[in-house]
Formats: sequence, structure tokens, C-alpha cells
Amino acid sequence: MLGAVNQAITIAVDAMGGDHGSEMSVPASLTLLGELPELRIILVGPRATLEQQLAARLREFDGRLSIRDATQIVSMDERPQDALRKKKNSSMRVAIELVKSADAQACVSAGNTGALMATARFVLKTLPGVDRPAILSRIPAQHGHTHMLDLGANADCTAEHLFQFAVMGAVIAADLNGVARPRIGLLNIGEEHTKGNEIVQQTARYLSKSSLNYIGFVEGDDIFSGDVDVVVTDGFTGNVALKTMEGLARMLAQTIKDEFTRSPVRRMASLASYAALSSLKVRLDPRAHNGASMVGLAGVVVKSHGGADEYAFANAIRVGLLEARKGVATEISKLLSKEQALCMTEPQVEGS
Repeated sequence: MLGAVNQAITIAVDAMGGDHGSEMSVPASLTLLGELPELRIILVGPRATLEQQLAARLREFDGRLSIRDATQIVSMDERPQDALRKKKNSSMRVAIELVKSADAQACVSAGNTGALMATARFVLKTLPGVDRPAILSRIPAQHGHTHMLDLGANADCTAEHLFQFAVMGAVIAADLNGVARPRIGLLNIGEEHTKGNEIVQQTARYLSKSSLNYIGFVEGDDIFSGDVDVVVTDGFTGNVALKTMEGLARMLAQTIKDEFTRSPVRRMASLASYAALSSLKVRLDPRAHNGASMVGLAGVVVKSHGGADEYAFANAIRVGLLEARKGVATEISKLLSKEQALCMTEPQVEGS
């Protein structure tokens, strides 16, 4: 995914976020530092705690690994407004401020999603032309991945918001997956042009006027088909869809395990199918797709799953590294300005 001869990129890691805190984030960071010579990491959290965990490893990665002290921790159930007002020296806040000051090019956190979004929006602000940031993640699909947004940041959206999401999704799909002209679909209750509410209909009109590769309405089963690269929807629908996918994946994994261990004969069959089952597990492993982008901010912020293990969190850091290297925020700003001028300016009435 990433080469070893690239310009140095610094990632600010909220070491204390998530269910496992520094017990997970520190080993994940050390593993990636060993793999990627261009990576620099600033671990943010209580200095004494992190120094005790790191021991001699700070010297091993001299100049590439450092600690930034933060005395507070945002809990997973903390209200976003409380985190903003009362936790100004939290590991989450300090990590985001490192991006603001350009001491880091991206922030990665497994912490409270609402608090992370609220704090990032307050500290970094949004890009010009962006009304609301959105949460984007990669969904396993037939062709590799489908990028889907919004996945929970904005329950109620206007057509303008959805149009902005489409532009942001197109940039992410192009930069992170190397898709020259990402195919963009608008999630709807049917593919027919007459289906959907007025917000969806207006969004479709905007997208049809744009230079984006808009392919029309898509339904839920199209997310996995390989026929679309970016699926756009509001945060309420997107989050419900995401949680449904995650639940189905867990159920299928458990059902397969139950069926293959139901009898000695089936256990023998599972051994014969081991290669295929192992490949399936790798393709559908949610840890491999960990790292949701908070797009639309004036800086790179990546949200890891709160329950992520070392492998999953390392993949979230990889996402942040790649976004920073590609200059995703700048690319979004450029494309959005162009597309809004093309699609959202009212035609002049003759004689007015």
C-alpha cells in the first residue's frame, strides 16, 4: 500500500483513545515505524505512562518517535460538548492541534467518534465550500472496495450536503485507490429516476450537471457489486447500513464456524476447505479495512474503530499516512470549488 522511499510524514496518534488505549496504540505504532522508514509518529498522552511503556524503544527510533504530553483522556461515552469544554488538554485535542500547527500532517484516534468530530471541526474548521464534514469508510466489494459516506456524522442532510459528500468521496477514491474516474452512485430505494424524496432528486440533478462520473441511483445491494466506487447517502441511512453489514458479517462468520464444527465429518471438510476459508476471512476481515476518514476538514483526521486491535489500528495509521501524502484536503478544496461553480450557480435570466 505504501512505498518505503517517500517523503517523511508525521502522524499524531491519540495514544489513549479507544477501548484499549496505549496498550494497543503503542505496539501498533512501533510495528509501523519498523516497516515504514518514511513514517514519523508523535504519541500523545500522559508522558510518564508512555515512557514506561516505550522504555528503550524511543532511542531505537530516535528522531522518528516522540511523545507529546497530555494530561486528560476523553472517555468513550463522554458527551462531545463536555469534551470540548472540559478536556482542552486531552490526548485527542492535543493530537488534533498538532495537525493545526503543522507539527503533524494527520491525526489518528480510536476515541469517542462524536467528541473526535466535534473537536476536529472546532480546531481545524471545515474546508471552503464544505458545510459539514462526513465520515467515509471503505466497504469490501467485488472489485476491492466501495467508498461510502456519510456513515454517521450527519443524520439530516440537504441536497447541497450530499453533493459535497460526492465530491469528497470522488477525491478519496481517486487518491487512495487510484481510480481515475470513480463511479459515483446515490443511494436510493430504487434505481428508477422517479424514485426517492425531493432531497435525493435534487442531489441527482446537481450530480448530473457535474463533471463527476455519476452513474445514477443505486440500491443497497449495489454497494458490494463492484459496479460503483463511491456510494453517497445521509449519515442516518449510512450508519444503519454500516451496522447492518457488520452484524451480517459477524453472523456469517459464526454460522460458517458452527456448520463446519457440527460433526467430525464436517470438521474434516473444513480442513479440506482451509485455503478457501482463510482467503475469505482475509477478504472480509473488518480489521483490514479499519480507518474511517473524516473528510471535509481542513486537515487529515482518521477514526479507528474503538475496539481495534494492533493490526486494525496500524491500518488506520496507514490510511492517515496515505491521505497526508496525497494532500487529500487540498484536492477536495480544488474539486469542490470547480464543481460548485459548475452545478450550483443559478442561470442568469435575460434582461435581469
